[in-house]
Amino acid sequence: MAEVLVVTSKVKKLIKEAGECNTSAETIEILSQAVEKLCRKGLDSAKSDGRKTVMARDIPIDHI
Repeated sequence: MAEVLVVTSKVKKLIKEAGECNTSAETIEILSQAVEKLCRKGLDSAKSDGRKTVMARDIPIDHI
């Protein structure tokens, strides 16, 4: 398993409270992969603009 990039207890709590469901370990893994992908896209965007700071506008969340 790769590094976990989300707070597992917070994700589980949200899912439990919002829909009375449990959360599998695979869910945490896929969410971490999604966060990593978004961060990498943000990094690419910042670099292409000549910046060393990733800003909110660099994170593509329009499809979420």
